[in-house]
Amino acid sequence: MKESDQMDQEHLTNLLESPLCEKSNEEWCDVSKSTIVELKKQVHLAGPLVVVSLLQYSLQMISVMFIGHLGELSLSSASMATSFAGVTGFSLMMGMGSVLETLCGQDYGAKQYHMLGIHMQRAMLVLMLMGIPVALLWACTGYIFISCGQVPEISTQAGIYARWLILSIFPYGLLQCQTRFLQTQNNIWPLMTSTAITSLIHVLVCWCLVFGFGLGSRGAALSSAISYWTNVSILAIYIKFSPACEKTWMGFSKEGMRNIFGFLSLAVPSALMVCLEFWSYEFLVLMSGLLPNPKLETSMMSVSLNAISVVYRIPFGFASAVSTRVSNELGAGRPQAARLAVRVVILLAVAEGFLVGLLSIAVRDVWGYLYTNDKEVVKYFASIMPVLATSVFMDGIQGVLSGAARGCGRQKLGAFVNLGAYYLVGLPCAIILTFVFHFGGKGLWMGIIGGSGLQALLLLTITMRTDWEQQASKARHRVYASSIPSDTVL
Repeated sequence: MKESDQMDQEHLTNLLESPLCEKSNEEWCDVSKSTIVELKKQVHLAGPLVVVSLLQYSLQMISVMFIGHLGELSLSSASMATSFAGVTGFSLMMGMGSVLETLCGQDYGAKQYHMLGIHMQRAMLVLMLMGIPVALLWACTGYIFISCGQVPEISTQAGIYARWLILSIFPYGLLQCQTRFLQTQNNIWPLMTSTAITSLIHVLVCWCLVFGFGLGSRGAALSSAISYWTNVSILAIYIKFSPACEKTWMGFSKEGMRNIFGFLSLAVPSALMVCLEFWSYEFLVLMSGLLPNPKLETSMMSVSLNAISVVYRIPFGFASAVSTRVSNELGAGRPQAARLAVRVVILLAVAEGFLVGLLSIAVRDVWGYLYTNDKEVVKYFASIMPVLATSVFMDGIQGVLSGAARGCGRQKLGAFVNLGAYYLVGLPCAIILTFVFHFGGKGLWMGIIGGSGLQALLLLTITMRTDWEQQASKARHRVYASSIPSDTVL
């Protein structure tokens, strides 16, 4: 570390650790300046990342919206297949790809730039191999649904849609790697540009394939694959030829095929951290089908989950930003700067959750019409909106804290927290409130909020008790243990 950086780090440490009552006016001014600088950095990162997250999430949603005009059978089968694909494939790819937030972020902070390309190659290889069993599983989707007692006609159509979705799983995995590779370098404008172009192309391609060529739901699934490959191709060209990536991407290397098990030791907990949370919400849909009015309950639950997922894109962008900030600062040996980044993002999450929650309640009577014209579903959705607003608030806090955990490389701890919060508390509470105390669909949400609330509390406690000097030391060890000479490029 440079002498000037060390002096700045020591000054920031003294400012953050000195008691509030002992701070002078000058010290308060320095704290305010440091906080404002950090806030600007996070907003600069989070804003485009929120847009990227929303646009990437919209691809599957747009496809389902087009399918909705083909009839009830096509819509229900595509919705089932999309949910199954999310549980068994897309969430897994996203979770495993997010390990690059730790590895690439800390290496970038430590100025081990050549390692970012090596980590991305390794992640691409692992995710492509993981796509093979996922593809085989999706090929059997129709048979799986039928064996689980689902309506044969819907199951058959869902199986057809899932088989066409197989073409999407591989580019989706590559896209997760490219996104993290650029994100951890604070190079987010190319991501936003490429994703915006892809979204526009997707609308056109989806319309042409579904209605123009008469491919129906198969055309919608195929359009997703075309759009993902388009996004991957744009980013690949940018990474290959942009001067901004000349230090971090130097071509394919044999090192990208080595130390796979070392990569998996962090990638598997990273995937579990994401999937355990994602799966718990999918269980809500399954349980809603067991209620006295399953058609109404499942419709309400589908609308609620869709609304929550869209709103969650905002704290997800904040989480990606703080993950980058924390990993960069720890890799650079500035633990107190990482600590400040976490404090700032918590304040952002609280403010965002509060404002979005109030806005959700204010528009509760009309929001449901974005998804359905069924007045009964819209009225039911509006009645549980205060509960959903609480979920939005909790999800915002736990989301950014999960991002901070990824920045530190604490995915194993995060996986255990999610397992305990959702599967030992959240889902059991949901079952009890719904089927014992008969709160209906509202009980499902109240239970899962208990899980997300506990998750947020545990992560907040862990974060507040974190020894940031120790995390910086672990980051240095992780960086230099995996560092290799840059002359091994092919």
